Amino acid sequence: MPSSEEIFAKVRTALVDALGVDEDEVTPQATMVGDLGAESIDFLDIVFRLEKTFGIKIPRGELFPEDVLSSSEFVSNGKVNAAGLAALKARMPFADLTKFEANPNVQNFANTLTVEDMVRYVQSKLAA
Repeated sequence: MPSSEEIFAKVRTALVDALGVDEDEVTPQATMVGDLGAESIDFLDIVFRLEKTFGIKIPRGELFPEDVLSSSEFVSNGKVNAAGLAALKARMPFADLTKFEANPNVQNFANTLTVEDMVRYVQSKLAA
């Protein structure tokens, strides 16, 4: 199993290639959308690159559970409800959702996922 540093280096390379950002912009705390400018189409490229780099399979909706954010069961008046937060935590144990919980607007979710979350996700896939 590669170390966290080795995983981070490979995730950083995948993000630099997919997003056209500079290496020094890809820090563990950088958010995928807010800091690195990732758009929904970019996430397909990122998933492809991570699968290829690490030899893992990333099922649709596992890394980015859009279905939770668009479900009336989990969202009301543009905010993710308690059931939605529970679903996100269950589906995304690798992500730190603390900031999002404080203001669970659906629009804020895109700024939740960080590079460090991506590294933890890859670690969890490699350990499985």
